Amino acid sequence: MRIEGKFLTSAASPSQFLAPQKPVIAVCGKSNSGKSTLINLLAGQKNLAKTGAAPGRTRLVNYFDFGAFVLADLPGYGYAAVSKEEKAKWGRLLDAFFAQKENIAHVFLLSDIRRDPSADDFTMVEFLNFHIIPFTVIATKSDKLSRMKRKERIRALANAYGLGEGNVLATSGLTGEGREELIAKIFGLLQVQ
Repeated sequence: MRIEGKFLTSAASPSQFLAPQKPVIAVCGKSNSGKSTLINLLAGQKNLAKTGAAPGRTRLVNYFDFGAFVLADLPGYGYAAVSKEEKAKWGRLLDAFFAQKENIAHVFLLSDIRRDPSADDFTMVEFLNFHIIPFTVIATKSDKLSRMKRKERIRALANAYGLGEGNVLATSGLTGEGREELIAKIFGLLQVQ
């Protein structure tokens, strides 16, 4: 399936948040969990969203137009190498973004398939559950594991988050694994709207 994405704008404050007339899917997760890579995978482009070796690259809410929906790339959480002031600023930006939950159709919570969820990940899941914001866990970097190990880790992540295995999708920006499933998931979500 072919979908194309284009960068729309970045928001540094709530007054700059978009309220588009189409569904918004938010991408969130710890710093360096692969948010920008996932956006590039979805778009079938290498450089739509800027990626970097160092975590903490995304510091604003970046919006991308994918035709039938808008994707919002949120700043990563849990990055230790930024100041407390910068972390607090990101936290306020995320809180303000999610306060407008009527504009959010779904959230993709990214989690490195090789790692157990962190306290920050659990806090995010509790937040999404409390505010009744639907989400799917995207297990990134699946190319780093064998097929058998991937299945084990999907099961472990689903158990850790209290989800069914169908709510955890494995993806790889390197091999393209999971792209078609991700697109199918998105279009399934859009039909429910």
